[in-house]
Formats: sequence, structure tokens, C-alpha cells
Amino acid sequence: MRVVGLMSGTSYDAIDAAAADIALDEGVLTLAPLGMVSEGYDDELRAQLAGALPPARTELAEVCRLDTRIGQAFAALAVRADRELCEGRAELVASHGQTVYHWASDGEVHGTLQLGQPAWIAEATGRPVVGDFRPRDIAAGGQGSPLASLLDVLWLRGRPGTPVALNLGGIANLTALPPGRDPVAFDTGPANALIDAAVRDLTDGRARYDEGGALAASGRVHEPLLSRLLEEPYYRLPPPKTTGKELFHLPYLHTALKDFSRLPARDVIATLTLLTARTAADAARSLGASEVVVSGGGTLNPALMGMLGTELGGGVRLRTSDELGLPAAAKEAYAFAVLGFLTFHGLPGNVPSCTGARAPRVLGSITPGSGPLRLPPPFGHSVNSLVFTER
Repeated sequence: MRVVGLMSGTSYDAIDAAAADIALDEGVLTLAPLGMVSEGYDDELRAQLAGALPPARTELAEVCRLDTRIGQAFAALAVRADRELCEGRAELVASHGQTVYHWASDGEVHGTLQLGQPAWIAEATGRPVVGDFRPRDIAAGGQGSPLASLLDVLWLRGRPGTPVALNLGGIANLTALPPGRDPVAFDTGPANALIDAAVRDLTDGRARYDEGGALAASGRVHEPLLSRLLEEPYYRLPPPKTTGKELFHLPYLHTALKDFSRLPARDVIATLTLLTARTAADAARSLGASEVVVSGGGTLNPALMGMLGTELGGGVRLRTSDELGLPAAAKEAYAFAVLGFLTFHGLPGNVPSCTGARAPRVLGSITPGSGPLRLPPPFGHSVNSLVFTER
């Protein structure tokens, strides 16, 4: 089945669409990547989204407008991905949508909200759309995150030692496969969320992110600020756990900075970059990681990757997912393509030991395309592994 996966992460800088040919045979899921296209939100929509996110107070009218406009933006990219990557022969679209709120408190998740109405995608493409993946896991007692852990488990199972998949998006999340034990997954803390917020604030909007890690590389870590940031109670919560920009946002950083005299922007960025590296490395080491396979936008930041390697130490191999056949920039979009495929075939998409759910669940809701909705017969076996193949 040819599937387009759509994803916009907590950095909300762009929508990614990854297309793949996916098949399942005797428990082995094969995925042939067909490529990825991305499209940034236009300036007006990005500003509206940024202005609506926590801790801002937002009216329901604005939520409705965002749900529509984000859905239309996802739809336009889905049409492009079908045309450019699938030769107009996509059979299914899987859309994560744009997370705007994840209701978590005291280690429990009570609800989640992703905007980007799937009906716009179904109308534009004529294809059925699987969306709204996270709520079912939460309803079953889970965290609703990280859902990419299913792909990680299927992909890395059988590798020697304790492989760890680490995704560096707005928030950093990892999946670990300790030998002889159930896999574990959780959000380790901020990846690019605080770095990006600080760059926009400290450059008065002239830059949206630390391109090439240049600011972090030119700065010096401010140890008192780092110590203050590391006092955050979230880091000491046991997994499974999840977080987001509901916690790690610009006012959060302003609160941390208020007791320090004005620091050079590059020093603040260097400190936040080390915060990301240290919290992710501490989490990976605590699980006995033998290798860390990194994906996400953070892989493009040499300063962050260098700090991460230093924090992990010489006994842990650091590599990007590209080395194992999975494009680092497209991993989460491919993950949701896989989840959409599983939902369409009646198979569960969560890993209970990773999300905390009571049991495996079929995730998401299906919006029909232009024709009658015809679901394939469910597979009579579970999924045991994932193999990447060439087209």
C-alpha cells in the first residue's frame, strides 16, 4: 500500500510529508521510502499558531480558525506529495496534525489536542485519511506519546546491546530496547523548543533557530543558569512520561533567567543546547544505552550533536538514523505512515510498555475519501519487525 504520512512537530516550523510503499507479510513490515517534501507554514499562520499556544489564552474562535487553516495547509502538502512522490497513486494519508496542547499533570496525561481537520485532506486528495492518533492511547491510560516508539521497537529489535532511538524535535524523546526486558520510551525534555524560543527572543525575531549551531558554538555555557534549569522536577519523574511546550516555553525561560544579570545571547543558547544534550544523554545512559541512533532536526545542529557525544561518553556509539536506512529528517512522518497503515488494517499502533497504556489499541479515526470506504480484511497475525527496502 502506498501511504503518505504527514507530520508537524512541536517546533511548528514546517509540515513534512513522507511517502512509502508499505507491506506486511508473516509479521514482517517492509517499508520502501519514496521521499519527503516539506512546506513551511506561511508567516501569518505561523504567527497565529505561535500566539495561540500555551501559556497564551486563546478563544474558541481562534481554535476553529487554526483547525481549518492548518487542515488546509496539510491538505495542500498531501496533494503535492501524492503528485511528486507517488505519481498520483497514493492509497492512504496518515496525518498527525499539529499538537497545540497536551494536558499532563503529576505524571498523568488527561487529554491532547491536535489541530488540522482531516476532512480538508480527504476532500483535496480524494484518499481516506487516518488522523487523531493520540487520544485512544490516552483513553486506555497511556501518555499518548511517544507514538514513534512502535517504529523504533520494530526497527531496532535484535540489535546488540541496548539500542536507543533518540528524536530531537521541539521535544526530545527516546525509545530504549534493554535486552530481556520490555522496551521503554518517554520524552526526556526539551530538544529545540527552548533553543528556538531563545533565538527568536534574543534576536528580536531576526532568526527562528540556531542555524548550524553557530550561536551555541560561539558561546560559553553559563553553569549557574544550567544548574537552575536542571532543577526542573520533570527530569526526575519516572517513565512513562511526556511533556511539551505547555511546560518548556519562552516565559519558562524568562523565569529561569530573572535572577541573572543580562547574559550574552550566545551564552544562553550554548547553555540551552547543553541542557538538551545532558538531559537526553542522562536518560539514555540510565537505561544502559550501547548505541544512540538520532533523528529529527537536531541532527543538523553540529554543536548539539557534539555536546551529545561528549555527554554520552566514549562507551556509547552515536550515529544518525540515516546510517540505518531511515532519513533523519523524515522519521516521524514515516512513523505516522506506518501507524496509518496499521490502523487501516485493524492492527494496534501503541506499545503499552512505552506509553503506559493498559493494552495495545488500534489508534486514530478514519475519514473516508471520495469513494466508499472499503477497509481491507484484518491481518491474522501481529507485527514483529520492520525492514527498510529500496523502491
